[in-house]
Amino acid sequence: MKKPLVGILMGSDSDYEVMVQAAEALRSFEVEFEMIVTSAHRSPERTAEYAGTAAERGIRVLIVGAGAAAHLAGVVASETTLPIIGVPIDSSCLKGMDALLATVQMPAGIPVATMAIGKAGARNAGLFAVQILAGSDERLAQAMRQSRQTMAEGVAEKSDRLQQRLIADGLM
Repeated sequence: MKKPLVGILMGSDSDYEVMVQAAEALRSFEVEFEMIVTSAHRSPERTAEYAGTAAERGIRVLIVGAGAAAHLAGVVASETTLPIIGVPIDSSCLKGMDALLATVQMPAGIPVATMAIGKAGARNAGLFAVQILAGSDERLAQAMRQSRQTMAEGVAEKSDRLQQRLIADGLM
């Protein structure tokens, strides 16, 4: 098994249904990852240990998902200089707005790239990690270009089907 290049952290196992989107995005580009549960508040030593040793273990990017107060990404960022991608999770009565604000409002000097709330944000976090890695990996860069081309072709195909439907429905 290859060494993981990306670490995916989540504050609770209940965040799995969201954060698996990041894992699936990484897997689609054949990027190895590891995934753990750790908490900024309930297991601060575990969190610090993981973040503080990630680079020496070969991790190059960390994706961090948390809901509610969402301090996990900031705590992780304070323990490493690796790129951190935060994913706010919609796990509270505030539907993720609390997590978004907690993740995006990092103090100067401790950056966290922040994605959208929920599953789309987690998927984009995985893709953003691939883009970061692609800066020094031509195979990943080419795969990312191909993925974008495939997406564009899919949009054109959907538009063609829409035109055919409009004609069939007598609207054109």
